Amino acid sequence: MFTGLIEEIGTVRSIRTDHGRAVLRLAAPHVAQGTRIGDSIAVNGCCLTVTSVENKELSFDLLEETISRTNLAALKDGSAVNLERPLAAGSRLGGHFVQGHVDCTEPITSFDKKASDWRLEVQLAAQDTHYVVEKGSIAVNGISLTVAEINHGTFTAWIIPHTFRSTNLKAARPGEMVNLEFDLLAKYVERMVSRVLATASQSPSTPPLDAAASPCLQRRKCGEDTTP
Repeated sequence: MFTGLIEEIGTVRSIRTDHGRAVLRLAAPHVAQGTRIGDSIAVNGCCLTVTSVENKELSFDLLEETISRTNLAALKDGSAVNLERPLAAGSRLGGHFVQGHVDCTEPITSFDKKASDWRLEVQLAAQDTHYVVEKGSIAVNGISLTVAEINHGTFTAWIIPHTFRSTNLKAARPGEMVNLEFDLLAKYVERMVSRVLATASQSPSTPPLDAAASPCLQRRKCGEDTTP
């Protein structure tokens, strides 16, 4: 589990194919400290397993699934990547819960400086709009961002100077593909509601959601005092 707070911008040293698999090697002077083989690191928001630690450089194996679902396939020597180690027990949660499981990649449609901040607009597929809400959280290349606006086929987030300087967004350009991970809570809610609606559609006698709600919830909706 990660937080979406980037610790370091790593630099790709190489990405090569070895016996049918891709191997990514990158320089990470800060994150490499204390990291061991087998540890998990979020690279552009994608959870990868460390296979080698040497001279402040980390190596990772990339599965075909990882390559097809993320923007890691577009990396080349010198590319900048966002790095974050997993959330440690007892640590403060400053961003939001990020699993490191990329849902999709979408292109940046615009990225403009507005006064001291930056306005980032990213394309959003129609089938994914129900995962995104204004003022909700979304991970973009592993960065925890707050959704400012949802428009027709896009969402917008504002980037403060610290985030701009501390992530690879400072090199981002329109048209560039970014990794997106939707809020975990939104995905759980969507799954639960889908099951309820599917059950209701199969059983005509099933009461509406409001009628099926607990008596306590019904009283709250009516403004009644529910204190014991």
